[in-house]
Amino acid sequence: MEAHVADWKKEEVKELTNLFTKNRVVGIIEVGGIPAPQMQQMRKNLQGSATIRSAKNNLILRALDEAEKSTKGVSELKDHVKGQSAIIATEMNPFKLFSKIKGSRTMAPAKGGEKATHNIEVKSGETPFKPGPIVGELQKAGIPAAIIEGKVVVKTDKVVVPQGERIPKDVAQMLTRLEIFPIEIGMTLNGVFEAGEIFSPDVLDINIDEFFGRIRQASINVLNLAITAGWTTKQTIQPLLMKAHHDAFTIALEMGFVNKETVKYLISKANNQMLALKNKTT
Repeated sequence: MEAHVADWKKEEVKELTNLFTKNRVVGIIEVGGIPAPQMQQMRKNLQGSATIRSAKNNLILRALDEAEKSTKGVSELKDHVKGQSAIIATEMNPFKLFSKIKGSRTMAPAKGGEKATHNIEVKSGETPFKPGPIVGELQKAGIPAAIIEGKVVVKTDKVVVPQGERIPKDVAQMLTRLEIFPIEIGMTLNGVFEAGEIFSPDVLDINIDEFFGRIRQASINVLNLAITAGWTTKQTIQPLLMKAHHDAFTIALEMGFVNKETVKYLISKANNQMLALKNKTT
């Protein structure tokens, strides 16, 4: 006997399936741990360029199976459904989408218990605190604090939580008081589908400026090579003509060939030679 499936689930799977089949680019994002205000702001930033639809993972998986019937290859996104997932649909190319989502991530205060994704360091220097019990509290949190010239300062740089370790609650509270926000929050793009291909984050995470810089440099190198080889194209014809003119002009000067372009340079050259000879004979 077939299990009964609630009508609202059927309707939601249908809507999710349409997202996967009616958009050029679709992806799976992870949204767990994002506070509501930040999530609302991220949705607002993407408004007009992308649609985000949250749903239970089992419904997303069902929708991917349904979408596969008309959009081959899209069901491979099932491997990227993990954590608290949502669907993102857009007309942006996958690289631009990844860059936009990555750029929307922000730093937030630690509450304690989170795993440090990088070394959390407190830099040396003055603090905003007035002398008092705060010095002991800082020291208890592993921060080398002292009172110097009437000011509470951190004496040396100190890694208070190494990468991969849990952030103690007392350290988290002190970091917040120091306005050090070590927790990166934001959507994580787990995978994107476009035109039968799945793009993973390691492929999409490129430096766009560096990438286009390399393309520009490669274009310059190719142009220089073509000009050196004398290869005539629409792009090289003007530089080749300019080079040919310059070479012909240089040869004409060396040979003393007189025309309307060389005459003033030849006269100037002759005058300089005359003055040099005159100086030698006096």
